[in-house]
Amino acid sequence: MPKNLFCFVAFALLAEFFLPGATQPMHAQAKPASYPAAAPLSQYLIPAKASEIALARSAAPASISDGAEVLVLGQTGYTTAAKGGNGFVCLVERSWGKSTDDAEFWNPKIMAPHCLNAAAARSYLPNFLLKTKLVMAGKSKTEIASALKSALDKKELPSLEPDAMCYMMSKQQYLSDDGGHWHPHMMWYVSGDAAQSWGANLAGVPLIAANDPEDRMTIFMLTVTHWSDGTPVAH
Repeated sequence: MPKNLFCFVAFALLAEFFLPGATQPMHAQAKPASYPAAAPLSQYLIPAKASEIALARSAAPASISDGAEVLVLGQTGYTTAAKGGNGFVCLVERSWGKSTDDAEFWNPKIMAPHCLNAAAARSYLPNFLLKTKLVMAGKSKTEIASALKSALDKKELPSLEPDAMCYMMSKQQYLSDDGGHWHPHMMWYVSGDAAQSWGANLAGVPLIAANDPEDRMTIFMLTVTHWSDGTPVAH
């Protein structure tokens, strides 16, 4: 979830800026960091495994998530809690899905259910799992950023595949202290700074884009009118 916001995430503030009719203005100056250091691991964990599985599945409609693999976060990182058969992978991303220069990188309140298609599971998820491994090892934001850069430079992480995307339609999602639940939406992951080539963020265009230099990709977002359980978004 990058600083100029997400996705992660968790790109809610940028989306509020570009979304027609948004109720929250973009601040002229960045807010001081409220989360300067990692919280105890227990604050990032969901005690009941079944609760985390249900929250992860809530990222997408049941027609997708019921057949998806589900990952849950434990003391040593993410593990598979439920096998899948349709190629999708659902999980609840924590705050370190954001870029390391984001003020909420360590915010333990962030719970961002994602349901990734097979292309995203193969080519985006490894970035997040590497960051999770580094977080679990007690690394600093500077060390995490450096390790991610090194892995990308050495091509130890896969290149983004065409059509990599995910669903973020959970009514229970908490994406940032400013954005809260934000809107149900779909996201696409594209290599490099690709907003202009997609025509995103232009007047009258419903597609929102956030460039994420740290992960070397652009995240495109399209809001939808209902949550994953089928209930409409309240206006």
